[in-house]
Amino acid sequence: MSDLERQSQFEKALSGLRSLVLSGEFEANSRLPETALADRLGISRTPLRQAMDRLIAEGLLERLESGGCRVASFSVTDVIDSIELRGVLEGTAARLAAERGAAPDVLAEMHEVLALLDQAAWGETQVDFETYVQQNARFHAHLARAAGSSVIEREVERVVRLPLASPSAFLQGQEFLADFQASLRRAQHQHRQLVDAIEHREGSRAEALAREHARLARENLEFVMRGDPRLAERVPGLALVTAA
Repeated sequence: MSDLERQSQFEKALSGLRSLVLSGEFEANSRLPETALADRLGISRTPLRQAMDRLIAEGLLERLESGGCRVASFSVTDVIDSIELRGVLEGTAARLAAERGAAPDVLAEMHEVLALLDQAAWGETQVDFETYVQQNARFHAHLARAAGSSVIEREVERVVRLPLASPSAFLQGQEFLADFQASLRRAQHQHRQLVDAIEHREGSRAEALAREHARLARENLEFVMRGDPRLAERVPGLALVTAA
């Protein structure tokens, strides 16, 4: 098997396994059946174990002393801490982007995304949910890049893989939330303020806006933990969160 084929098998294993874990296919603290999983995903056990190692590093799985691994569980406090950490990292990225000056091509891409988000949030009929989710993820990826720091970009990428810490985590179930359209439009207003602060080289303002923006996820978390139980099936990772 070539290196390209091995990488493809690993990516298939990682994507499939992460999806199964976040969807709640396996209960928190349950042991993963390697052989059954390999058969289900159509891969060998070698790329599956590599994918498990990656998810252990990301915190979604935990290694067992007896061998193998189990699905991790998270408290509400764990998720809040992850969201707060993302806010700190994205705030640092925004501040550095403002102080150092973001690359023109990155700013151009951010403006392109802002325009698409405007269209999705303020359409003639209703919010274009699918487009908003896609472009929101792009915006936050560009924000991490804007600092011009591979360290910051890598750490932001790491933290957003934690359950419910992603900027798009709760967008998967927003149709159940009260004032859905108002929530998205509030977020989009903050996106525009962030870019404005970066372009005007206002580091402290940019950092504060990014941290405040991350708190929207915390507000949504607090709502869904009190809300409709169907959200556990719609919001990736929510099934791993305990109310205690």
